[in-house]
Amino acid sequence: MSKRQILAGLGAAIALCFTAGSAQAQGRIQIQFWNAMGGELGKSVQHLVDQFNASQTQYEVVSVNKGSYPDTMMAAIAAFRAKNPPDIVQVFDVGTATMMAAKGAYVPVNELMSRQKIAFSTADFIPAAASYYANAQGRLVSMPFNSSTPVLYYNKDLLAKAGVQPPRTWQEMDAVGRKLMASGVKCGFTTGWPDWVQFEQYSLWNGIAYATQDNGYKSDRNVKLLVDTKPFVDHVADLVRWSKAGIFKYAGAGSTNATPLFNSGECAMYMDSSGSYSSVLAGARFPFGMAPMPYDASLKTAPQNSVVGGASLWVMKGVPADHYPGVARFLAFLGSAKSQAYWAKATGYVPVSKAGYALLKAEGFYAQQPGAQVAIDELTHKPPKPFTMGIRLGYMPQIRDTIRAELEDALNGKKTPQQAMDAVASKGDKLLAQFAGANAN
Repeated sequence: MSKRQILAGLGAAIALCFTAGSAQAQGRIQIQFWNAMGGELGKSVQHLVDQFNASQTQYEVVSVNKGSYPDTMMAAIAAFRAKNPPDIVQVFDVGTATMMAAKGAYVPVNELMSRQKIAFSTADFIPAAASYYANAQGRLVSMPFNSSTPVLYYNKDLLAKAGVQPPRTWQEMDAVGRKLMASGVKCGFTTGWPDWVQFEQYSLWNGIAYATQDNGYKSDRNVKLLVDTKPFVDHVADLVRWSKAGIFKYAGAGSTNATPLFNSGECAMYMDSSGSYSSVLAGARFPFGMAPMPYDASLKTAPQNSVVGGASLWVMKGVPADHYPGVARFLAFLGSAKSQAYWAKATGYVPVSKAGYALLKAEGFYAQQPGAQVAIDELTHKPPKPFTMGIRLGYMPQIRDTIRAELEDALNGKKTPQQAMDAVASKGDKLLAQFAGANAN
């Protein structure tokens, strides 16, 4: 090693010690917050973190983006196994059953708040968010955070040109789509997250079960998928038919390709999370509106209620004991009316706390932004039934992958809609059985 290298290494070591010493001098305990929020959403998360850090001098929350939702969850699991977990990790909705089964890996948020003597109740949160992340006793095991539900975005100019209104039902979608095509539109509608929007939320909004055992809420034993039944098969058949006619354009998984199809004006309508509002607002160069998801008018159970998607915050075990008071204070800060109001305005996510919703309403936010009320109306359209509280199934990410693959086979003519959904049910049931076996007491 050269003298220059030795000096450089020594300088780096001294700088590191100085930095560590400064941090200790500040007396702040660092709270690691791992999340999957990038881009504009990441900036909004950092804003909240900065506000909390500025509000007190004992703790410093450090926001760390770990990539996608699956990447973030896997990174946290790996860190826990290595006995170096983050204090807080953001886990997407379909990871809820997996986290709940890993009882030794997390501290239930209701227990944390009770120990820290911080006022906290499931009743403080909107029912659609609370029910998704509560245990059988109705107590929250994780903290609802970025919660959304699908809505229908529509290009006001293109719909006006075609002389149509946003379709209220899937039956109306057919006629509206054809009129849009006749007016020169290249694509009637597209969808983000097809597995979530066109299957999971489709089932809940139409009041039909996605799986037995109340979609896994009652038990994770002997659960069977119901996506091979007539309502789902008929919906896939419609998507295939509309795809051939150009009314529907499949954009793959996620929202990466779907959002640009709408923002560019190629597709007149776009179904995706209400949390996509900021992306649409930033990219669309035309007036747009938001409407409820279409429902199936042939089903007497429709419309019922939607549920939240997005993610919640889990408190990990295995971190120093003196971190937990700071974790509790930060979670309480995020759930406050002021924080929730900011988050909803900045991102399009719904306020998960009742206090946040009340503050926004009192400020006139929903009167000024009626589109933001659409998601709230869907979540609260009717009191949830036991099987419309959510979908809590093990290995749900793998089931979603299966649905996307089989839907693509149906759209490409490789399988009939019935064959595709039969394949999903068969493969999904095997995954559910494996999950139940892996978590058997």
